[in-house]
Amino acid sequence: MKKLLYMASVVLLIGIMLISSYFIFKELKGNNEQEKVFEELTEIVEKINNNEESKKRDLQQLYKINNDFVGWLDIENTTISYPIMQTKNNPNYYLKRDFYKKYSSYGTPYISEQCNIYESDNLIIYGHHMKNKAMFGTLENYKSEEYYKNHKIITFETLEKNRKYEIFAVFKTVAYSNNGFKYYNFTNSQNNEEYKSFINKCKELSFYETNKEPKYGDKLITLSTCEYSNKNGRLVVVAYEVNS
Repeated sequence: MKKLLYMASVVLLIGIMLISSYFIFKELKGNNEQEKVFEELTEIVEKINNNEESKKRDLQQLYKINNDFVGWLDIENTTISYPIMQTKNNPNYYLKRDFYKKYSSYGTPYISEQCNIYESDNLIIYGHHMKNKAMFGTLENYKSEEYYKNHKIITFETLEKNRKYEIFAVFKTVAYSNNGFKYYNFTNSQNNEEYKSFINKCKELSFYETNKEPKYGDKLITLSTCEYSNKNGRLVVVAYEVNS
């Protein structure tokens, strides 16, 4: 009887190991496939860029492939260099889809449906926090002030304009809770007081003081991803537009 129990335990253990190995392999395979998609998109814009005198990417090629594409987000010397999507009538469409609209655990970073990329005071961009630091996972590094000091500038290039932003606050909060800061509701300000209130709250929650403060009229960009120290936690990086 003991021998049978032992053998059953061994078989069960082997079965668990095989199943675990399968899922690990499947996840790694999926990760590699998604990374290849982004590498392919990067090659499209960079190949064109190298054939031109201007350093501005020719993003029209990506727009021709998928007209949900609205721009390219880049933080120099980080892994963040991705196409940005927007589907106003289906807000979370790219949460689990790649650039080609196929299923993807990575998803594709996308702008809130509330935003107008050319007019809104604040552009809110969502991206997954992947375990391997892909997508917006690397934003976790901004909890370190030293990292922030070396990666202050965010570039967001649209079909019509190349914009640069300087980070002024990095914080965490909780979404869908009365106890959290609903930063995702701020896309436009009606007046200086409303704008100032948002800026002050961002700075109040920030992990560290950046000694930077936007003025009323400065356009903002907000990068948002999951933060796992709390249920529905969010890690948020906020920056204001600066002259190129």
